[in-house]
Amino acid sequence: MPEGNEIHRFAERHAAAFAGKRVGVDSPNGGFPDADVLDGRKLIGVEAIGKHLGYNFGRDLILHVHLGMYGTFKGGKLPLLPVKGALRLRIYTKTDWIELRGGTDTSIFTQAKWESLLKRLGPDPLIPGSDPKPAFEKIAKRNTPIGALLMDQSVFAGIGNIYRAELLYRARTHPLRPGKNVTPAALKGIWNDAKKLLREGVKNTRYVTTRPKDRPHKGNPVLEEELHYVYRRHGKPCFVCGTKIERADLAGRTVYWCPTCQKD
Repeated sequence: MPEGNEIHRFAERHAAAFAGKRVGVDSPNGGFPDADVLDGRKLIGVEAIGKHLGYNFGRDLILHVHLGMYGTFKGGKLPLLPVKGALRLRIYTKTDWIELRGGTDTSIFTQAKWESLLKRLGPDPLIPGSDPKPAFEKIAKRNTPIGALLMDQSVFAGIGNIYRAELLYRARTHPLRPGKNVTPAALKGIWNDAKKLLREGVKNTRYVTTRPKDRPHKGNPVLEEELHYVYRRHGKPCFVCGTKIERADLAGRTVYWCPTCQKD
């Protein structure tokens, strides 16, 4: 599933290509039956929060896109490519195009519905000025594992499975530790680290979460097997202490940790 960094990257790129312009909108396979409502309208702007995208066409016409587990965008310069497979949505001008395939939701929101969605989401580390205090207060009252709370979009918006695992490793916090037992200092550190890592992830299409000093091989580019400390590295030695990385199911997803560096 795309995490917040990818969603914000899409928003920045799509705004740069289409905002302020009248665009063509169609749905070659009928997966977005309201395409005609938006076709030929000016796209005012593109907003990202957490894992949600909002394409503002004005007059209570906000195209909401949630990519879910398997949704993806592709884009390029005209001409449009031949229609292949389950192509849900296209947006295009005389020079640029994007295609959406898959996704959990592609629908038109009113402004009120969009604002209602935003109220349900926690602070997004990628939005300047986001206040993490409400999230800290929620976590401090919960017996739920911190590894589950970080994936709860009503707590923090945009953190997914990769960043969840890596942020907790970098904070030396066990994912099964109850939220109420995580110190305020650790929560503040996780938030600040999330802002840093996700912003780097907007610029870099690879999720690089390891520090140069901890990688077995120095220099650039970073090797694929050294991108992450624990994510999908179960059974392999920790880069820092050599202990084998462990994994478990948590809230329907797999969580990873080092039992030495992240003691419960």
